[in-house]
Amino acid sequence: MHQYERTIMAFDDAGNEYFIDIFSSVKNINNLHHEGAVQNGLSSYKTREGHAVTHLGGGDFSVWVKGEEDAVHVKTTDSEFA
Repeated sequence: MHQYERTIMAFDDAGNEYFIDIFSSVKNINNLHHEGAVQNGLSSYKTREGHAVTHLGGGDFSVWVKGEEDAVHVKTTDSEFA
């Protein structure tokens, strides 16, 4: 199950703005002692328009726009990815 975590802004070299939504995979780890406990797993990324996003490391991402041959390189200055 994927749970929305937050949104960051990133920009390409031309200054175009991309809103990237971050989702965490959530695993239910309920047992008798910890009812409702969950464990966060790997993050996944998508633009607001639904385009696939790959995190390249640091503040760098690739956005895969349908119909385009190459991914668009974008960068964020969000402190979580600095």
